[in-house]
Amino acid sequence: MNLDNTKKALNDFCKYVIQQSRTNLTKEKKTASGELYNSLGFDFNVSNNSFQLAFLMAPHGKFQDQGVSGTKKRFDTPYSYKDKMPPPSAFNQWVVRRNIAPRNEKGQFTSRKSLQFAIAKSIYENGIKPTKFFTTPFERAYQKLPDEIIEGFGLDFDNLLKYSLK
Repeated sequence: MNLDNTKKALNDFCKYVIQQSRTNLTKEKKTASGELYNSLGFDFNVSNNSFQLAFLMAPHGKFQDQGVSGTKKRFDTPYSYKDKMPPPSAFNQWVVRRNIAPRNEKGQFTSRKSLQFAIAKSIYENGIKPTKFFTTPFERAYQKLPDEIIEGFGLDFDNLLKYSLK
């Protein structure tokens, strides 16, 4: 049986989720390096009697989407900092991309290391607020999906009947 309409409905679902997720990242200003934005994608395979669908993103995407509870501030998320602070060096490129230049009281430039430590400590204590950049469009599209799949499968089945009755 040819399932072109069903495949198209699932493919459209995936494209919508990725496009809306990218839009949300841009609106939330979570595109400093572009790594997460560019890593968003999907893998869709069809075999004779099954579909396999996987959404892809950079490893840190789940933390941006679901958030991370800090030691002082909690979010509704399965992830949390408990006893280990994120490495300050992880924020080096982020500080450069954001064009943050630390200065002392006299207005002189100072070392980025102290700024990186302050950012790491703040994230450790306050966590990362959930953005739901991926979850929201996925759930929205998923609610519409059954109707589109039933309709697509129905068209495929109608085409099969027409072909079989010739």
